[in-house]
Formats: sequence, structure tokens, C-alpha cells
Amino acid sequence: MNDLAPIPANWQFELTKHEGKSVILIRFEYNTEHYRLIRSIIGVRWNSTQKAWYVLDTPMHRERFGIKIEPVGKEVLLHIHPLNQLALYTFIETLELKAYSQSTITTYRNEFAQLLYALKDKPVEDLDTARLRSYFLYCLKTLKLSENTLHSRINAVKFYYEQVLHREKFFFEIPRPKKPSILPKVINAQDIKKLFIATTNLKHNTLLKLCYGMGLRVSEIVNLKITDIDSKNRQVLIERAKGKKDRYVNLPESILLQLREYYKAYKPKKYLFEGQYGEQYSKRSAQQVFKDALKKAAINKDVGIHGLRHSFATHLLEAGTDVKFIQELLGHNDIKTTLIYTHVSQKDIKRIKSPLDSL
Repeated sequence: MNDLAPIPANWQFELTKHEGKSVILIRFEYNTEHYRLIRSIIGVRWNSTQKAWYVLDTPMHRERFGIKIEPVGKEVLLHIHPLNQLALYTFIETLELKAYSQSTITTYRNEFAQLLYALKDKPVEDLDTARLRSYFLYCLKTLKLSENTLHSRINAVKFYYEQVLHREKFFFEIPRPKKPSILPKVINAQDIKKLFIATTNLKHNTLLKLCYGMGLRVSEIVNLKITDIDSKNRQVLIERAKGKKDRYVNLPESILLQLREYYKAYKPKKYLFEGQYGEQYSKRSAQQVFKDALKKAAINKDVGIHGLRHSFATHLLEAGTDVKFIQELLGHNDIKTTLIYTHVSQKDIKRIKSPLDSL
């Protein structure tokens, strides 16, 4: 029996998450024939918690098991019924007229398009709150969307009914899932030093040091222009950041000589960090620089480049900086967002002795 043997009709499949990855659970009544078949499938594993076999959720496995392959991301735009195409165009047009950021427009467009795809030839404007509740339950229970993704989808659909169709308070009857309380991932100061030492490329090293030293988002570091830097006053203008707000941050004194050396070596024209053909450095490239640096420094931590911003805030807090100043440097609208770093900082908690140590 090989991997291409037909799959029995009585096998049951469930789409879920396992160790942070999308998987397909496989269940069936045990017999020797079925056991041999499941063991012949490449990549199959046993999940003792679920009491089921599983494989990674890939198009290949979905096709093998006869599971419908749903379009994801912008691919879904190609599968919307003509009846709802006008609704999508009006939705995007309204977002653009209200001057939402391109990132928000893309997210809202893709999330709203998923609803239109599910509706097929049913007009989206005809839906009532009961139908929408059922759809969001389907997203949660069947599609297994995370709480954060479901919030984005609800926000996009809410925008359509309240901002495009002007149905005020349309969403009052639709509850939202509680978001998980996730603490920011922080890198300790010793590992930050290791990261910089391991990154020998001048451009990459400068980029990472500025990300950490000024607490920047990845979009902010790649959007930095040469004209934004005031080295005499040691200030940097962060222009039209998240929420379309400008702010000033402090340029670390320790980076000044390296920044001048970098400028002489690379001669950027407009943006501080540019690609090999003079184009703006991409967010993906910056993220890859950080990922490579983690590997070179042998830092075994599951964290992205945004972890440098989290580390900046946490280390300032641990050094005694007033949380109000940290809020301004990070560009947070609400101080509650900044206060989350008080839960991350372990400086004072580590001083507390366990009663076990006193026995």
C-alpha cells in the first residue's frame, strides 16, 4: 500500500492548530488496513492529546483528503460573485476617501472579501445581525480563526455596514471574543549585545542598533529619510507613523560616529536604508536581517524584529524612566498600551524570595 491509495469514505477530518501550526486531524475506527494506510502517509504524526493522527494543513494534503481549498489573502478577490463586486469597490473607495493607511485598507479589504466569498450570490447588504452572528460563529468554530483575526474581520464588516451603508449601531447585538492577554517578547541586554557583535555588516548593524536604540517599529525604520535626522540636536523625526502621527525620538549618542561611517560607505540618496538599486529598503528585508542576526548570535528565542522595540521600552522602564516619557517615545495614544511593559519587567519581582527558600 502506498501514499496514493484511496482514502476510505468513513475517515473524519478536522482543521485545527497544533503547536502553533495549522494541521489536519485524522480519525477513523481502528483496523489493520486503516493503520497501514495512515502510516504510509508522508509526514503523519500521532497527537496523544487529541487521540488522533495529524498532518500539516497544506494544499497537497487537502487535495489528498478531498478537503475544499479555501482562497486566502488577496487570492479571495478573484472568487467573489459579480453580485457583490460593487459592494467591494464601494468599500475600498470609502476607506481611501477616509484616508486610512494602505496597511489598514489591505487588511480590511481581505477580511471583508472573505465574507463576500462565503455569501456567493447572496447580496451582502441583505444580511441581518442574526446571519452575521452565525457567520462569525462559523469563523470561530469551523475556520478556527484566532481571536485577533476574528476582531479584524468584525472590524472590517462593521466598517461596511456603519460607514458605507450608514446603518448606525448595527453591531450592538454582536459580541466580540475576548482577546488573549499576551505579554510582549523581550530580549535581555546581554543578548542584545551578542546580537550586535554577531552582525558584522555595517548597514545591518546600524539598522538593528537604531531599531533598538530608538524603539522603532519596522515600518518606521524603513521609512526613515536622511532629512529626518538632526544629528546636532540628536533628534529624529518619525513621520506619519502608526495612526498618521509624527513624533520625535532621541538619537543615541553612541551611534553618531557609526552613522557617519555608514553614510560615507553607502551614500543613501533619500531613505536612510536603501536597497541595492536605490529603492526603499523593504520591511521583509529588515525582518530577515534580524532573523539572520539571531541565528548568528545563537539566540534561541522565538521573537521578531518588533522585539527590539519591546526590549527598548522594558529596559528604559527597568532603568527608572517615567512611563509617561516611554509612552511619548513609543508614540502610544493610550498609556494603558505602555503600562503592559510593567508586567514584562522582572526587576522588582526577582527580588521577592519564595517562602520555600526561608524554610
